[in-house]
Amino acid sequence: MYFKIGIILAVMVIAYALAKWRRLSVELSIFTSAIAGGLVGAIFGNPPFNQLARHLVEGSFTYLDVILIFSTATIFMAIVSESGSVNYVVRIIIKYFYNKRIIALLLLMIIILIPGALTGAGSVSLLVVGAPVALALNYLGIPKRKVAAILFIVAGLSAAAPPVNIWAMILCAGTAIPYVGFELPLGIPVLLLGSFTVLLLGWKKEGKMTLKEALKEIPEVPPRMRWWRVLLPFLVFFGLVAMYRIWPFSTPILGLPLEFTISALIAFLISPKKINILILSRDTIKKLLPLLATMVVVGMLQQIMTATGVRGLLSFAVISTPLILLFISLAFIIPVSEGILTYGGAAVIGIPLVWYFDSIGLHATVVMAGLSLLWPLGDGLPPTALIGRLSVMVSEYKESYWTFLKSTWIPWIVITIVGILMVVFSAKLSFLVQWSM
Repeated sequence: MYFKIGIILAVMVIAYALAKWRRLSVELSIFTSAIAGGLVGAIFGNPPFNQLARHLVEGSFTYLDVILIFSTATIFMAIVSESGSVNYVVRIIIKYFYNKRIIALLLLMIIILIPGALTGAGSVSLLVVGAPVALALNYLGIPKRKVAAILFIVAGLSAAAPPVNIWAMILCAGTAIPYVGFELPLGIPVLLLGSFTVLLLGWKKEGKMTLKEALKEIPEVPPRMRWWRVLLPFLVFFGLVAMYRIWPFSTPILGLPLEFTISALIAFLISPKKINILILSRDTIKKLLPLLATMVVVGMLQQIMTATGVRGLLSFAVISTPLILLFISLAFIIPVSEGILTYGGAAVIGIPLVWYFDSIGLHATVVMAGLSLLWPLGDGLPPTALIGRLSVMVSEYKESYWTFLKSTWIPWIVITIVGILMVVFSAKLSFLVQWSM
């Protein structure tokens, strides 16, 4: 049995490697791996040929809820950005806090965190607010290499931040654990690690643009833009989220997709400039297609791995590893799995890990939170390096990519240590989950 499953796993790995060698995208490479594994598994009778298509289709719907959240949240942030709110806030920060360095750095960090926290994708943070924030950091005298490093680390943390964490959602879907109680286990370390990163990398001033030059580079905002237009959509969203927690028996649970849709409608209605919502939505979804496709093919891969027994074999390999060695190896296998499989790493590696840690008495929710801090680091590693490449692009850093990546080594190590310690001491940190619920 183990020999047959080992052959299926080897074929899946080879298929993925060959697809990448042929320069196919990550999504097509994962799909190729799933098809190859399913066909070889069918030869051995598990699953039968007549059920292979059913497993692929069934798997494609595994993360339908995540896709809905991702889509509606990103459209919401696109409307907010198109209305001029982002440029308005960045201009205010530069204008009033240019000589208050710590406050300016922390406020810019919050701006980077918000889009990724609401959408679950650090790439959205960079696409929506990356350019104006990079300009503001340059104005504060931070060299482009460190600007790129700040954007990479904080954008990665934004993807791990609540309320939308796609890695945790994948883990919850694969382990039948409710996606609740992540606010404090994720929110506290993200804010602390983000603050540490921007203050460490942005503390030293190495040049300065004039205030007039900085404001000239940031696009003008509509004359009627005011603070209430910026804040109201977010107040509506967080109000809807909090409503059914404050009055659990008298208000319906709307769900994140509907809450984002209502908030997007509010942002559209109060926008000081006219927005073509159909064109904006079409263009936004077009940009999202690779990430949405990843969710679909990861679900297929997970279904095929389950049907062929590969998932069970990986789970056995996890529980067979000495615990201390397993904890240490998290620093390597989690980021590398993200660099190769993107969100697929959570399904392939993360789900067996959560099962095992839960079985030995660790707290599953805190374990997921700790692992979620490690996966964003892999978004700077080849072959995907999605957030890393975007950080270099929006900061206009022209030198070696590896020179930029070396600038992140201190935050990288600190984040790794915090993530692993959260896993190791997850049982003692369970009170954070209780306070979040």
